[in-house]
Amino acid sequence: MNPILVLLIDFITLIIGVAAGYFFHRYQADIAAKAKQEKADDILKAATSQARLIESGSRESATKIIQAAESEMKERRIELNRETERLDKRRGELDSRFDKIEQREATLNKRQSQVDKRANEIDKLYEDQAKKLEQVANMTQDEARKELFASVEKEARGDMARIIRQIEAEAREEGEKRARKLIADAIQRVASEHVAEVTRAVVTLPSEEMKGRIVGRNGRNIKAFEQAAGVDVIVDDTPDSVTVSCFDSVRREIGRRALSKLILDGRIHPAHIEKIVEDETKAVEKIINEAGEQAAYEANVTGLHIEVLRMMGRLKFRTSYGQNQLAHAVEVSKLAGILAAELGANIELSKQGGFLHDIGKAMDHNQDGTHAGLGAEFCKRYGVNPVVVNAIASHHHEIDQDTVEAVIAEAADAISGARPGARREDLEAYIKRIRSLEEMSMSFDGVQQAFAIQAGREVRILVKPDQIDDLSSARLARDIAKKIEETMQYPGQIRVTVIRETRSTEYAK
Repeated sequence: MNPILVLLIDFITLIIGVAAGYFFHRYQADIAAKAKQEKADDILKAATSQARLIESGSRESATKIIQAAESEMKERRIELNRETERLDKRRGELDSRFDKIEQREATLNKRQSQVDKRANEIDKLYEDQAKKLEQVANMTQDEARKELFASVEKEARGDMARIIRQIEAEAREEGEKRARKLIADAIQRVASEHVAEVTRAVVTLPSEEMKGRIVGRNGRNIKAFEQAAGVDVIVDDTPDSVTVSCFDSVRREIGRRALSKLILDGRIHPAHIEKIVEDETKAVEKIINEAGEQAAYEANVTGLHIEVLRMMGRLKFRTSYGQNQLAHAVEVSKLAGILAAELGANIELSKQGGFLHDIGKAMDHNQDGTHAGLGAEFCKRYGVNPVVVNAIASHHHEIDQDTVEAVIAEAADAISGARPGARREDLEAYIKRIRSLEEMSMSFDGVQQAFAIQAGREVRILVKPDQIDDLSSARLARDIAKKIEETMQYPGQIRVTVIRETRSTEYAK
């Protein structure tokens, strides 16, 4: 076959195939487009139907809402009409009440005018009556009022004085009974072994020759001793003795012990003096520590810092009016514990307050301030209970007493110091205290004479009866007692008695 013909046939076949494929593809596309158009029409129809349903439901819902709103508005309109009717009715009632009030006010005004008229008439009658009374009594109203007030005041002052004396007598009698019982019980249960003790820094010598050895050549021994011990050695004409003087009781004790040991040893020279003083210083420090611990054990006081006990041990070498202060602290602690048990207070805190109340006396020569303030500050620094710190600071009324334990500590201190044989004072101080009591009492107005009796335990005051009445006598006694408490220091208590005597004298002619 001719190749050209074959190629032509193949070409025609290819064209026919392409045309057939094209038409077939177009046919398929037309069928798909038609199917899509039908599906779109179905979707549109469904959407239109759904929209119609929604529109129909919305119209029904809107209709129901409108109907409900109209119904609610109708109900509110009805309720508003009712409220309006109620307010109109209330307004009418208020108007009626207002009218009645106006009528009543008019009636009251009319009555008030009548009352005012009658009051004016009564005032006029009162004035007329007062004038008639003044004429009859020959006295004005002011004079009568003053005389009446004076009479009433005099009678009232007399009644007040009588009632005050009666109440004070009853309270004093009952208080004294109770106080005597407590104090007697406390003193009986605390039978102190020490009545009075005096620390004397006097060293006895075996012979007068020892004075020269103590002084040394050109005074070198006594100078070395005074410098090492911090004391003054007084060598005078007193036979077979020398005196060690120092404001610090501990240094005085160290000096006394060191000088006594030097005298027994016989070797008195500067090098040996320094060694002996150093040894005795250590020995006294040991005694101080043991004394503080032993005192706390005897007083049954626990929980104190070691520095507090050491400071208390220094009181072993301190005395007051001949009374050893460490023994006094133990005694006060026991008394405070007994009083606290009887009164229902805290026993432990009361005993601590009594035991530590004079701890400041162990340091008051080295620091400025009162022994109560110094002791309170020292104990506060070492963690002592605030109640005990207040008891220490207030036992001489330098600050206010905040607790009953502070009052108990002060009372126990007074009992320990005022009991017979506890303390003693020299004649010069005694005379000075007696004279101060009498002069202080004479400084008050209306006092005629003052006498201090019973060794200064009582002051009796005679007053001028024309200047001081009964009530003023009681007030004067309290004022004098208060001034004594504020300005003087004394053991125990001082009784103040004011005596008022009225004498009437006439002469028969």
